[in-house]
Amino acid sequence: MPIVDEEPVPPPPGRAARVADLALRVAGGVVVVVAAVLTVVLELLLSAVRVGGYLIGVSALIAIGANIALSWFAHETVGTRWAVVLPALPWFAIMSVAAVRTDEGDLLLAGDNWVGLAMIVTGAMTFAVMGFRQILAPPAPPR
Repeated sequence: MPIVDEEPVPPPPGRAARVADLALRVAGGVVVVVAAVLTVVLELLLSAVRVGGYLIGVSALIAIGANIALSWFAHETVGTRWAVVLPALPWFAIMSVAAVRTDEGDLLLAGDNWVGLAMIVTGAMTFAVMGFRQILAPPAPPR
């Protein structure tokens, strides 16, 4: 006779609970993609900020902080290790488009100054580190 009573095993979730969980995960993925688009636009807008005529590079710092937050949020809401790809893909796509000069001569992200290069490197490295951390992390306990 055991000293401690065994805890009852909860019943498996029903179909409605599984559908609701899937809907929340998809919604979280959509929110992450939209947030990534918004943050990359903000970073591009702030890449030319100057104080006293000198570039200050605030967009590189925002790229680091925003990409860490987006990667964490993607993993928490979607619940898979590959979720870091959701914010990384639109970020890289928009950065690639922003670095190409249009026929009219417009250029959003210049590669000839330190801010543009720093923003690309810090943003890419942040996503790489966050993705690598997810690969090395032990499996999460079932929810």
